[in-house]
Amino acid sequence: MTENTEHVHCLIIGSGPAGYTAAIYAARANLNPVLYQGIQPGGQLTITTEVENYPGYPDGIQGPEMMIDFEKQAMRMGADIRFGIATEVDFSSAPHKVKIDDEKWITADAVILATGATAKWLGLPSEERLNGRGVSACAVCDGFFFKGKEVCIIGAGDTAAEEALYLSKICSTVHMFVRRNEMRASKIMQQRVLEAPNIKVYWNTEVEEILGEDKTEAVRIVNNQTGEKKEIPVSAYFVAIGHKPNSDIFKPWINMDESGYVITTPGTSKTNIEGVFAAGDLQDKIYRQAVTAAGSGCMAALDAERYLSLVAHQQSHLSAQNA
Repeated sequence: MTENTEHVHCLIIGSGPAGYTAAIYAARANLNPVLYQGIQPGGQLTITTEVENYPGYPDGIQGPEMMIDFEKQAMRMGADIRFGIATEVDFSSAPHKVKIDDEKWITADAVILATGATAKWLGLPSEERLNGRGVSACAVCDGFFFKGKEVCIIGAGDTAAEEALYLSKICSTVHMFVRRNEMRASKIMQQRVLEAPNIKVYWNTEVEEILGEDKTEAVRIVNNQTGEKKEIPVSAYFVAIGHKPNSDIFKPWINMDESGYVITTPGTSKTNIEGVFAAGDLQDKIYRQAVTAAGSGCMAALDAERYLSLVAHQQSHLSAQNA
């Protein structure tokens, strides 16, 4: 450890709904939380436009504005919100150690991991250019805005199948592009997709480009066997080829599944390391919604509070015995 070290009671890494909610609860419990916002302050919601399915916003709200509200509330409760990225961790012993921006070590009695997950994209420049303008990685979040319209979805796994079926209930036609001549989705999900009257599956097909200046207007696809190209008019482009949890720096210490999602004790936010808790999309590969992330952030703060209270009680009892 270098001289550039600071000790905090409760450290939160990440600033999406999970991180900010953890900060609100931890601050109210007098844990004096310090939150580092990470590489994308506000998380994935900062690249989302209208959010209509979060309780308490009857008229909907823009994703970035919503995250500003979360941040303001956490600050009002007394949370110390800071810019900075966690670049290294050492969870070998208590207090736990987290390096910020490759230069400063923070030691903490409890750590809440809320670094989220990042959607995988095809890597088309038009995906970035039209993101939030008909391009989305969450059909459940954004499908409603394209009610009654033609849309497309890219993917072949269970998530893509589930999202295609969701879209089929609200959109006129769902064009589903599958890169190979088969899906990876479970048999029952494939059956449901193929039986849906308004889902059109394109086998051996890849998206070459999303067309449109200020909004998504069409996609240009190519059959990767014949080379045939065609343009299909759509109002929205949904990608469902998976998410990557932002968990790489925790791998030497924290138990994860094969995809890198942090494994928590069921019904809690506890990881395999005492005093380290995980919340939000970092440990949730099923729901991935702002409201469920916020709920798990609450759980993490409550779990951290109970852990720290237990440690304080044990230390007090030990001191009394040694007196």
